[in-house]
Amino acid sequence: MPSSIKIVLFFLLSLAKSTHLEARHRRHKFSVREASYTRLCETKTILTVNGEFPGPTLHVHEGDTIYVKVHNNGKYNITIHWHGVTQPRNPWSDGPEYITQCPIQPGDSFNYKIIFSKEIGTLWWHAHSDWSRATVHGAIIIYPKHGTTNPFPNPYRQLPIIFGEWWKKDVMEVLEEFVASGGPPRNSDAYTINGQPGDLYPCSNQDTFKLNVKYGKTYLLHMVNAGMNEILFFAIANHSLTIVGADGFYTKPFTKEYVLISPGQTLDCLLETNNTAGRSYYMAARAYSTAVGIPFDNTTTTAILQYDGDSSPTTTSRSPILPSLPFYNDSTAAFNFLAGVKSRGPLLFPLENSDLQLFSTVSVNAFPCRNNISCGGPNGTRLAASISNISFVSPFIDILEAYYYRINGVYGTRFPRVPPLFFNFTSTNLPRFLLTPEKATEVRVIEYNSIVEVVFQGTNLVAGIDHPMHLHGFSFYVIGWGFGNFDKKKDPLNYNLVDPPFRNTVVVPVNGWAAIRFKADNPGVWFLHCHLERHLTWGMETVFIVKNGNRPQERILPPPPHMPPC
Repeated sequence: MPSSIKIVLFFLLSLAKSTHLEARHRRHKFSVREASYTRLCETKTILTVNGEFPGPTLHVHEGDTIYVKVHNNGKYNITIHWHGVTQPRNPWSDGPEYITQCPIQPGDSFNYKIIFSKEIGTLWWHAHSDWSRATVHGAIIIYPKHGTTNPFPNPYRQLPIIFGEWWKKDVMEVLEEFVASGGPPRNSDAYTINGQPGDLYPCSNQDTFKLNVKYGKTYLLHMVNAGMNEILFFAIANHSLTIVGADGFYTKPFTKEYVLISPGQTLDCLLETNNTAGRSYYMAARAYSTAVGIPFDNTTTTAILQYDGDSSPTTTSRSPILPSLPFYNDSTAAFNFLAGVKSRGPLLFPLENSDLQLFSTVSVNAFPCRNNISCGGPNGTRLAASISNISFVSPFIDILEAYYYRINGVYGTRFPRVPPLFFNFTSTNLPRFLLTPEKATEVRVIEYNSIVEVVFQGTNLVAGIDHPMHLHGFSFYVIGWGFGNFDKKKDPLNYNLVDPPFRNTVVVPVNGWAAIRFKADNPGVWFLHCHLERHLTWGMETVFIVKNGNRPQERILPPPPHMPPC
């Protein structure tokens, strides 16, 4: 054989081998199974992925497509959501149960196709069925495309910092108890950083998460709030953090002594290790909670930032320094931080006008308890939640299947542009007849490529509280927010249409409002809900169905084989 032909064959074989290895690298297996974990002096069995808590971190590059085969070896139905991944034209792998798929039943499996597009930085994945995401979650780190770099100094090291909540009791029992009572859920017993409560809790000294650092280096922290029901303040003693990304997109850099991060949100933060070498410092997080009269987990989780040369960080003489965190209900501190998040780079679509305007109230409500039995809500009622006075009822088959195959009777299409009644939403003296919402499965159908504005208006019906609202399938610009009732004449005059933050989860202020805009260029069925798990359980959710466009590349992809059956 001529040497030139041998060279060509060798090149082709090498290319094939390289391609095969790359394809194999992009396929992952998640085994959802029970595993034993000890926290707070007690051992219990929790649901995990591959036996890990938190679950494995996925590492991808901008624009990648990966496959994750999920085997359900647990005893509960499960689905997985790839939070913040827009999944262009591919709602089939988005994950929320009875919205875009039926759950994976015990003993079954499903192969998720996850299509990354413009996202970069930090996102995350989590279970989207019942309360399984309390322990079934993990980070997604998205690196720049090969051959490109981040627009900030190259970090010496980067790692995930995942916040969570821990109950001593089995979380499914917590859910069952919560639903049966009709009142608020049992508070968690601890918050966690990378799965560990920290040494301010009992029996946690030896397992506190420690980040060993070198003096004079830059570390990139990929932060995820995987907690179930609480927004968190976080800080590192004697250090500041420079925020360079949020919810999977770059931000203009800004530096703060603390951050605020709600359930569902992510942050990319640069940490400069420029403090006293040989010392150790606490990283700490605790709740930001504004609901008056509603109890919350008022504990503090810690981890330790330990400089090289400090061999005894927990001794009395060298105990870590604790950071100063804002007070638990300091809304000024919370929204001063959020106001500092600005998008970086050119806007992805014009913001001057919108084609569809939705004004949606987000409320905690109450239903009368059945059979004259007293429930755990105010005055013996059963607590509920709603968007525009509709408390969402999950259907018996998933909405995506019903939409795609034109199955009637699964959902309605009368989700309103405005709530049924306008009143002083944030008043402290509201009539009781306003408390009861309608129960229904209603969606909003949206024309392809339209610019949609949604104003979320918080109410004070049962209790005013901040609401982290998350939209699947899209990121959106947060063009405005404020306290009190939205003024449709005055407030739009102050919209930020220059560099608003580009996020997938927006915090609606307690008894206030937030306005977002997105371009409906992703056809499919997409979930909208509050990311406080108790509010999702109560019905604070709806669905946006974005219609197909006219061209083939503007239409929903066909369903994959072997979708889980209902």
